Amino acid sequence: MKLSARGAVEPFHAMDVLAEATKRRAAGRPVISMAVGQPVHPAPHAAREAARRALDVGRIGYTDALGLLSLRSAIADFYQRRHGVTVDPARIAITTGSSAGFNLAFLALFDAGDRVAIARPGYPAYRNILAALGIETVEIEVNAENGFTLTPEALEAAASARGRIDGVLLASPANPTGTVTGRANLAALSAYCRDNGIAFISDEIYHGLTFVGEEATALQFGEDAVIINSFSKYYCMTGWRIGWMVLPTALARPVERIAQSLYISAPELSQIAAEAALGAEAELNVYRDAYRVNRDFLVKRLPEIGFSIASPMDGAFYAYVDVSRFTNDSMAFARRMLAETDVAATPGIDFDPRDGNHTMRFSYAGAFEEMSEAVDRLARWLA
Repeated sequence: MKLSARGAVEPFHAMDVLAEATKRRAAGRPVISMAVGQPVHPAPHAAREAARRALDVGRIGYTDALGLLSLRSAIADFYQRRHGVTVDPARIAITTGSSAGFNLAFLALFDAGDRVAIARPGYPAYRNILAALGIETVEIEVNAENGFTLTPEALEAAASARGRIDGVLLASPANPTGTVTGRANLAALSAYCRDNGIAFISDEIYHGLTFVGEEATALQFGEDAVIINSFSKYYCMTGWRIGWMVLPTALARPVERIAQSLYISAPELSQIAAEAALGAEAELNVYRDAYRVNRDFLVKRLPEIGFSIASPMDGAFYAYVDVSRFTNDSMAFARRMLAETDVAATPGIDFDPRDGNHTMRFSYAGAFEEMSEAVDRLARWLA
């Protein structure tokens, strides 16, 4: 059988670690998984009740490819209420999680051979999806010198070295670094892309989970950015597979055409639940405060056991740490750690193919008791 080269992309190692952790848990091992960004909390009560009512009626079917108008209107109201930005619901597309949003954005904006700049370290699915589509990634190192975020100066230098950049993808808060790109920096990046005819994609799926700094949407600096968001993280709805995009007007119909053939529509049941979740901020902010407690605990304890913090934990729910004191092979270290302590975390090689062998990412989206127990196990193991 002839196989496509597209299937030869790097695996998402976090999911491989999760699969091994799940297998060990099924075998009766006391596994604590800090490998993926899976909130310990359930979907908001209102979302679950809305889904129950819909199931009682039982008429769950296709929706328009761009999603239920009521949900798209509710998201438009959210931007007005939260950020003071007016968005036409016609510019909003409901997607099967943010993952489908990235697929749609990449397909609608770029052709094979185009170049898209992303941060390194950064979310591996960006790099892998782009590679599968024949789009070249221009990875730009982010570190303390540039505030762990992309800047116009870094993009200018990358373009000089690699050739024209056709797109820029920025996450804030970022995975795995936790970077929150401030309002001024986000405005400067947006303006640079606009002035240079570069497509700008703003990944905002960790909005609502900012602990330090100012949370801004790229919509505040113009209507030409593509916004990708999700109900997975702040709204604790990972398994519902529901997200959204805010699109420039000219991009709405191309995205709709591609979505019609790739997905038909996002699941209607999840759309109904998501609309109810938009009004659950009081409940969700209690969950966010629990992540903050976990964050503050790990900021103190991880360095005490030998894992220095490698980047600011300002947002999202990840600790990205330097483990070079113990290993120069983060994948082997992650496997051994799981086998010997039943604690799962993600090797840094997932996020940084060049320098990630000495880093690890720990998710702190779990229960505090699990965070505490995991650190105690690791402390004994490392000692």
